[in-house]
Amino acid sequence: MRALLLLLTCLALAACASAPMNPPRNKPAAAQTLQRAPRPVESDTFVALSFSGGGLRAAAFSYGVLEGLREMPSRRGHTLLDDVSFITSVSGGSLTAAYFGLHGVDGLREFRDKVLLRDGEAGLRFSLFNPNNLRRLFAGGLNDRSDFNDWLEKDVFKGATFADMFKRPQPVVWINASNVQYRLAFPFHERTFDALCSDLASYPVSEAVAASMAVPLFFAPVVVERFPGQCDLKLPPGLNVRRGDEGDDQHRLRVALARLFRDNLDPKTGRYLKLVDGGLTDNLGLVAILQSRVLLNTPYGPIPEQDATTMRRLLFIVVDAGQGPSADWAREVAGPSGVDIAAGAVDTAIESTMRMSYASFLPMVRNWERDLVTYRCSLPDERKAALVAQNPDWRCEDIKFSVTQVSFGDLPEAEEQVLNGIPTRLKLPAEQIDQLIAAGRKAASADSVVKRFSATVQRGE
Repeated sequence: MRALLLLLTCLALAACASAPMNPPRNKPAAAQTLQRAPRPVESDTFVALSFSGGGLRAAAFSYGVLEGLREMPSRRGHTLLDDVSFITSVSGGSLTAAYFGLHGVDGLREFRDKVLLRDGEAGLRFSLFNPNNLRRLFAGGLNDRSDFNDWLEKDVFKGATFADMFKRPQPVVWINASNVQYRLAFPFHERTFDALCSDLASYPVSEAVAASMAVPLFFAPVVVERFPGQCDLKLPPGLNVRRGDEGDDQHRLRVALARLFRDNLDPKTGRYLKLVDGGLTDNLGLVAILQSRVLLNTPYGPIPEQDATTMRRLLFIVVDAGQGPSADWAREVAGPSGVDIAAGAVDTAIESTMRMSYASFLPMVRNWERDLVTYRCSLPDERKAALVAQNPDWRCEDIKFSVTQVSFGDLPEAEEQVLNGIPTRLKLPAEQIDQLIAAGRKAASADSVVKRFSATVQRGE
């Protein structure tokens, strides 16, 4: 009873404390939409990546993978890092993906010193003994933009918007959060913002990364606003759900996406979406690709049509910085504590979802490849002739997708145990950062699929 009275007293004393809030910073759709810089048409080799969540542990491991690709040769004096055309990312991995998207291959070399060695926890609230913190916790989260996003905005991304990212033709970066009301992935790309009648180009990159990393309770949700009636928005053809479609493998996903789009059109359903950590929907960032394929309902999407007709080889690397089994709970009957079991339950849900998303991704890629071949071979003869004139070696069926996954488990057991012991934090000592970078570089350059892909494209096969 004393403890309860103390808690109520603390909450009463904190009643005047400001509640955590992240007011929306997105703007209505612009009259003229800024277009991405076009990708060079002569390239037929594509590398795509997905970066998992896991704080600076994930950011450093993902960076190491990119540096490993810098050491793998490609065609025409390029490396596989030069061929990276697409990244989908979640949580900590979004730090690396967004920085690469803004600064490119050359600017990536500064990522270790300018981001990974910085203290991202300096302004964060942690204590639950502070009555103001309890108030903030119950009101939405311990930390909001004033604590967390200022670090991302001022120190990491320095006010950059997606317009700055659009200046580079590649990589295209999808930063993923979770739409907690609709239980869907929320990728920060043009089509998502088009569905809100909003402008992505003017949106701060730091806001997207903050949403991707907004662990519930520890961070208040990032809010985006929808502007119904301010653009000509129509339901995508892939979401025309009819009775009798229940046998479709993606029926429930189509229904959920259709509900979201209809609500976007209806002012009565509210103007605001609340976004939290992308790992809650999929800690590998792969679900966003599935959602996009359902929405676009084309043989090639989300690959642009021009790239779909000219590409020859695609390597997709799934980078997983997740930890192995946690704690030593099996050593005794007692425990774990309530806090430990709650954290373990969240980790279990995220890990099981990751396994399922990767298992579902593999057959989706095979079907995607098959659909592309069918599409290319059904092009009009005039279009095929133009493609052959552009590249005499072009053949409609000559397209191959390769998929691999790199993780701590690819390394020797002793190294894996050390890496698994590194916590999911936003501040790590330089020694651990360098261990993670070296591990990512080693895992990427030693992967058999990556090595085979590098050799194949060098030979022009």
